[in-house]
Amino acid sequence: MTQPEQPPVNLGVELASGKRSLTLANPVMVASGTFSYGIEYAKILDVQRLGAIVTKTTTLRPRAGSPTPRIDETPAGMLNSIGLQNVGIDKVIRDFVPTWKRWRVPVIVSILGSTVDEYGECAARLDGVPAIAGLELNISSPNAQQGGMEFGQDARTAAAVTVSVLRQTSLPVIVKLTPNVTDIAEIARATVDAGADALCVVNTLQAMSIDVRARKPRIARVFAGLSGPAIKPVALRMVWQVASAVDVPIIGCGGIMTGIDAIEFLLAGATAVQVGTATFRNP
Repeated sequence: MTQPEQPPVNLGVELASGKRSLTLANPVMVASGTFSYGIEYAKILDVQRLGAIVTKTTTLRPRAGSPTPRIDETPAGMLNSIGLQNVGIDKVIRDFVPTWKRWRVPVIVSILGSTVDEYGECAARLDGVPAIAGLELNISSPNAQQGGMEFGQDARTAAAVTVSVLRQTSLPVIVKLTPNVTDIAEIARATVDAGADALCVVNTLQAMSIDVRARKPRIARVFAGLSGPAIKPVALRMVWQVASAVDVPIIGCGGIMTGIDAIEFLLAGATAVQVGTATFRNP
């Protein structure tokens, strides 16, 4: 006896609704900084299978990034201190948007400013640009010389950045939180009260490593962001805490290497997940 054909499973998830709607075909996204702008990876895999692409963090003007060495492998992950090297918003619009317009997969642009107002300027430049489906606010990078984590460690400042961006855009706004805080739920509530459509939990943990033979840090700027399986239990705990504190979609991020890892984050309260370091290991 033949089995009846099963209806297709709907894996779609909603990260924002109303005027700033954002629906993904499935909950699997790539994490900012690990997939560049998606163009290169499109040559080796079908990016249309993804729920969404989050670009590397982009600033108002180009940045050269940190001196080398700026990457170091750890026993259960990696350290990076790229320093947000990027081409700047103008080049992103000119060079990458024409390709994104041909894709079905939503492209979310990660932005960072050196000041609260600069976040708003970045948002204004990207508002109304075809093929950009949303913005992710990087208020959590431990590798930014100006901006980033310093904005995400104070609830009032995190809220101010969120408001600055929302005043300048009609796009859905996702705020990426830092794990380098005492009470992540407080920061989460502040950004949601300020109007954030969704939260990404979390960015890298601030860390370092030392070369005992050279007797100096392995990273030129000393401190770096730790990612990979080592941080998964911390990220999972923070997703649980944030999900208990706010009522907006949460994107779980941190050490996801397998489907089982992803399911853990969904069970902890995430609506979607971002895969980062695993992309380096096997795209």
